[in-house]
Amino acid sequence: MRRVIVALGALVVILPSWGCGSSASSAGRRQARSSTASESAPAQASGASTVAAGAHPGDTAIPILMYHVIAAPPPGAPFPGLYVASQEFAAQMQALRSAGWHAVTLDQVDAFWRHGKPLPAGKPIVLTFDNGYSSQYTQALPVLRKLGWVADENIQLSGLPPSQGGLTRAQVRAMVAAGWELDTQGLSHADLIAVDAGRLHFEVGVARRTLQQRYGVPVNWFCYPSGHYDSHVIAEVRAAGYKGSTTVVPGWGRPGDDPYRLPRLRVLGGTSPAQLLDQIAAARSAPAPPTSYGGA
Repeated sequence: MRRVIVALGALVVILPSWGCGSSASSAGRRQARSSTASESAPAQASGASTVAAGAHPGDTAIPILMYHVIAAPPPGAPFPGLYVASQEFAAQMQALRSAGWHAVTLDQVDAFWRHGKPLPAGKPIVLTFDNGYSSQYTQALPVLRKLGWVADENIQLSGLPPSQGGLTRAQVRAMVAAGWELDTQGLSHADLIAVDAGRLHFEVGVARRTLQQRYGVPVNWFCYPSGHYDSHVIAEVRAAGYKGSTTVVPGWGRPGDDPYRLPRLRVLGGTSPAQLLDQIAAARSAPAPPTSYGGA
């Protein structure tokens, strides 16, 4: 259930859900507060470029899925729902393919929505992976490569070192080389509505410039850490040059909606392929997020 609080000119919607990119050690203890982005990724390996049958360029709503760790939860994991076993993930991807879906990136979606640039054959869907867990490279990448699919990596630059299951720089470069799009949740996955203006700029703007310089990619999309954002955070994301942002609000992304509040569908451990297809279908009718924030 949602409730809206207007305070200091900024609207914040409180959702009883786990946040965008909540780390496996903290997601079960935090409640997501949300107010509820062109350069294209490399061409995909399979499928001719085309717009979905019967659709006009730019007119198609597109679901965005959210994943975290692609592995079975270890004993005592504080929030096992963040873990999707590798076999389960592979089965979900095969089910998506069998149902006619084809994974694309947010840059490709943006080029389609804004300019009518054709997407690969099939129903477009975006796969996002939060935080930068190494299992996204070791487990998810091989599965998607076999399908000729790519994804979006929402990496954080600190707080998840390789020694704690984070991606190495070599792994990130390999993902980029494989056609994955590199985006970010900021430097440290901080609660952006709780930091001062200087820290907010550091987390949002410096993160983008650092990734651009380190990996030579545009980094056009931001992912709000734990789903926490308000109008001031959105203004900083805009100022940093991002094309848009993803949230934890369920639903499909639609052309014409605010690109700084794109909805996503959380995929939890234990979700069967059939349940995932049902989840995607049911979310299509979800109402769009509100268009007013109460502030700049």
